[in-house]
Amino acid sequence: MNRVKRTSLRIPAVLLSSLVFSFIVALPASAERISELADFAGVRDNALVGYGLVVGLDGTGDQTMQAPFTGQSLTNMLSQLGISVPPGTNMQLRNVAAVMVTADLPPFSRQGQRLDVNVSSVGNARSLRGGTLLMTPLKGADGEIYAIAQGNLLVPGAGAQAGGAAVQINQLGGGRIPGGALVEREVPLNLGANNGILELVLKEADFGTAKRIVDAINDEFGCVMAKGVNGRVIKLNGPPTDNMRVNFMARVESIQVTPTEAPAKVVFNSRTGSIAMNSAVTLRRAAVAHGNLAVTIDTQFAVSQPPPFSGGETVVVPDTEITIEEQDAYLRMVGGADLTEVVSALNALGATPQDLMAILEALKASGSLRAELEII
Repeated sequence: MNRVKRTSLRIPAVLLSSLVFSFIVALPASAERISELADFAGVRDNALVGYGLVVGLDGTGDQTMQAPFTGQSLTNMLSQLGISVPPGTNMQLRNVAAVMVTADLPPFSRQGQRLDVNVSSVGNARSLRGGTLLMTPLKGADGEIYAIAQGNLLVPGAGAQAGGAAVQINQLGGGRIPGGALVEREVPLNLGANNGILELVLKEADFGTAKRIVDAINDEFGCVMAKGVNGRVIKLNGPPTDNMRVNFMARVESIQVTPTEAPAKVVFNSRTGSIAMNSAVTLRRAAVAHGNLAVTIDTQFAVSQPPPFSGGETVVVPDTEITIEEQDAYLRMVGGADLTEVVSALNALGATPQDLMAILEALKASGSLRAELEII
């Protein structure tokens, strides 16, 4: 008896309305506060990192034979506490895990201020649930200690295993300690140290927006308080005293400015196949032909039966036939002066998102698509 297995791999040309085609409709630009468009230079967070140990785990810690650095770290810690472990001792610990601790040090932080910390396993611990982080120094990029972390972990996951079966909810190799670090050192920041000069740094470089911010600040104060340096940096003549400088910066941040419209851009996500474009995208008239291939795989299974008493074995012999059919494609006119017309014209092509990427690249090369292409 023969069995027939037919597999059809088809890349259909369907309307884009039946698939996921993501696009962004940008509303007309409205006024925003300067604090949403720019930041003062120097007012920034600082990343902290440290290496420590989590103890008190319920047999879910590192296997020290496979992660020897955990035992070495514990031995060094015990020696600092006056406990000497004989060399070569295999402690076979299961309630300890080596972890990395990270935190962000906000600007203007003072000694004694508490920070939230994230704790992540670096060994082969199965879970950090129920563990306690021992005192861990947190260092900055300069190697100096800026905070000390310690406390009980909050792990939002759960898991269990028995008899070869296991179940797990969320991730168990990391946790968080709210307020788990104390600031021990402050990051020096002297605003206006350069004869009271402050720098305003735009989050996105744009000469038009920079000019509008300069004009808005000068109009607000009635004199030349701001000068543009380039498309991202603006210099301000700040007051000489700290209190006046704080009031000045707060007043500057609250000024309303209408940023210039973003340049036309189309963004491709190569992993998900999604496509996004802003309202500045336009499409000049062009002719596009788009076709697809239909690949059909037809497999028939035949049974090969050897003669009686021949000593042979019965085997299944597959017979596969592959055919490729190219679907018809016709030239279509596309074009549009606004986003709605562009989307309608591209929908009429009946292309999948992956094919649409190639079509948009061809339209860009031909000069029809008036936008920048970016792949993420």
